[in-house]
Amino acid sequence: MKSCSEGFTLIEVMIAVAIVGVLAMLALPQYQNYAARTKVSEVLLAAMICKTTVHEAALSGLPNTPAANGFGCGEAESSSSQVSRYVAKVETTAEGKIRIFARNILASEVDGHYLQLEPYSDAEGLIPMTNTDYTLGSQIAIRSWHCKTDMNFKFVPAACRKKP
Repeated sequence: MKSCSEGFTLIEVMIAVAIVGVLAMLALPQYQNYAARTKVSEVLLAAMICKTTVHEAALSGLPNTPAANGFGCGEAESSSSQVSRYVAKVETTAEGKIRIFARNILASEVDGHYLQLEPYSDAEGLIPMTNTDYTLGSQIAIRSWHCKTDMNFKFVPAACRKKP
């Protein structure tokens, strides 16, 4: 009489569970980093509305030199605030620098930190824009933007990883 056994032995099942556990242990931190990078990219995307507004101000000119948070592109004092699930606030300087603060992403390494876009009037990024460049009649075009941050670099979008 032959006995036919079907299925897996206990040791085979335990080995399979151990392998799945090790793979999960390695994959979960990478997935969390990927998810955080995706959310930080959304923070940078929130700056694009403001970036367009600052560009238009440089090309068409404003009646007066702008003040901090005076571009009307979603700053905290603006009626069209850019606050969202991952954006705590948006600030602009009189020189057109845009600073976006992150929230609800990764408590210790991203939340409360910022991405900053800085406009330059030359393609090489050597001549920063000044507040008088935005007044009527100056019509100085923004030729390049540099991104700065105080976040951990592994969460920063590729567009902001270049050192100016």
